[in-house]
Amino acid sequence: MTENAWAYGASAGYPVGTNLAGWRVEANDGHIGKVDKHSEDVGDAYLVVDTGVWIFGKEVLLPASTVTRVDVEEHTVHVGLTKEQIKNAPEFHSDKHLADRQYREEIALYYREGGPFGGGPSPV
Repeated sequence: MTENAWAYGASAGYPVGTNLAGWRVEANDGHIGKVDKHSEDVGDAYLVVDTGVWIFGKEVLLPASTVTRVDVEEHTVHVGLTKEQIKNAPEFHSDKHLADRQYREEIALYYREGGPFGGGPSPV
């Protein structure tokens, strides 16, 4: 992950200005859902992923730094996480959490290696 959890890494290949809504999202160990919404704001970039029936309709907020590769031809976003890490992520409700800075800090900690929720990027 990058130093700033809320920024795309240079190697992710995110083409600035690309609308990722509706794109497939793949974890290290398989498909996890589709991008419901995203932000590319500097220092505040993220994906909201609808996991559908995989984890009973739960939405998850993924900091942009979790994105390892954007495949423009396949309309697929790859994240450096496992399904289990995403499944165990703190609950997300867009109407409640998008503007909540404390929640965003909690999410950033979760996805950092050794985070309090057992998260962190898996070795690639």
